[in-house]
Amino acid sequence: MSAQGENNRVTIFDTTLRDGEQSPGAAMNREEKVRVAQALEAMGVDVIEAGFPAASEGDFEAVGTIAREVRESSVCGLARARRKDIDRAHEAIRAAPRHRIHTFISTSPLHMTHKLGMDPEAVVEAVHDSVTHARGLVDDVEWSAEDATRTDPDFLCRCVETAVKAGAGTVNIPDTVGYSFPEEYGSLIRMLLERVPGADAINLSVHCHDDLGLAVANSLAAVQNGARQIECTINGLGERAGNAALEEVVMSLRTRRDRLPFGHGVRTEHIMKTSRLVSAFTGFQVQPNKAIVGRNAFAHEAGIHQHGVMANAQTYEIMTPESVGLTESNLVLGKHSGRHAFRAKLEELGYALDEASVDDAFARFKALADRKKEVFDEDVVALVDDAVHAHGERVRLNDLDIHCGTRTRPQTAALSVMVDGAERTATREGDGPVDAIFNAIRAVVPNEARLQLYQVHAVTGGTDAQAEVTVRLEAGERTYNGQGADTDTLVASARAYLAALNKLLNQKTKEGEDLLSA
Repeated sequence: MSAQGENNRVTIFDTTLRDGEQSPGAAMNREEKVRVAQALEAMGVDVIEAGFPAASEGDFEAVGTIAREVRESSVCGLARARRKDIDRAHEAIRAAPRHRIHTFISTSPLHMTHKLGMDPEAVVEAVHDSVTHARGLVDDVEWSAEDATRTDPDFLCRCVETAVKAGAGTVNIPDTVGYSFPEEYGSLIRMLLERVPGADAINLSVHCHDDLGLAVANSLAAVQNGARQIECTINGLGERAGNAALEEVVMSLRTRRDRLPFGHGVRTEHIMKTSRLVSAFTGFQVQPNKAIVGRNAFAHEAGIHQHGVMANAQTYEIMTPESVGLTESNLVLGKHSGRHAFRAKLEELGYALDEASVDDAFARFKALADRKKEVFDEDVVALVDDAVHAHGERVRLNDLDIHCGTRTRPQTAALSVMVDGAERTATREGDGPVDAIFNAIRAVVPNEARLQLYQVHAVTGGTDAQAEVTVRLEAGERTYNGQGADTDTLVASARAYLAALNKLLNQKTKEGEDLLSA
């Protein structure tokens, strides 16, 4: 058996901050990316692909900041097969104690002809030159054959062999368009290990997209056939239908060791916390029936199922809620709970906040506890995310008064906000209360942003449940996500719009334009 086959540990390569962020509307700011990277590091992810440094100055700065913050995980920067891209990636990641350059080029006839405009010989030369250049800068180089599953097998073998000889320690075989089936994908990995000289001495990696819903199945089939790195994202985030979901990959490895006798370094009890964090920052809500992290993943409504679970949880649960970070809490919060109990709850939920954020979150908790008999863990998560987003923002909601109803047309919002500590007010009409609120906000802070998404969901059950609202604004080529939570859906809507607007304002300020100076 090859050295590859004898290695029983699977490297988990997370690309939430690169491929995941390429989902339309999923953009995160630098501070949010750093928090996600820290959560991934705490989870025990081996490699964090922090971004594409040559894509923009913002991406370069974010990758550089993550490289300075992350100490345990390897920080990876993506680069096209161009020296300029590779140099830029190296500059961004070099501060990390462990770092990797990931360079790629397309190898399928379709991509070579219509995307690259290059013949096969030029592509092979580019593989050699890019890997050689990257290897001269860092010890850890990964090379990817974009659209590998639609590449001629003989040509793919030639490119992989070229990359191995040039010094790539990891070679990635992406199913870029989610085209492959598990059996053929596994056979492709096995073929490369059998035919390419030196392939058994490097780490074969897989990167699968979910266009046919097979990303996780393909990834695991590849591991069964000798691959030892899986590239994946939190919540399956990614372009089009997304990527293989990290939580599904690692829980499959943990749950089915009879079929997948491979270890990994992920601390699975961090899964739920990290899933919620990514969902909050991107504005992409997790569907209720999503495997592992959906709110129904451990819910049992049918009577026969409930009876079985009460008798023995294993009757209908193949993994425990605790194994992914869902715990039965003995610490119930209410209006009489103090700061000490609240801080203990934050620690129990895995939050480590600075004092200013704790103060803001505690104030929101007390206000919420006055309106709700019992505050659930989900409520705390929502209000903490809301408080963290609001901390340090230049525009904050002060007061909101709405006049609406079936006989009130048009409907009216009277709004007061604090802008850099000074009050601004506006009253505007709209086709519904939310439209009126957003019109009033645009009156106090004039901007050209277009509303791309408005989404509401209840955090818990009951008529006193908090509403969590997501707003996505589009300005130029950028999108800005904001979230707000409150038992009053209209207040939550105003907070969500302001959260997104503050991100836009901060970006404009970085570019030398202050929209609040008027």
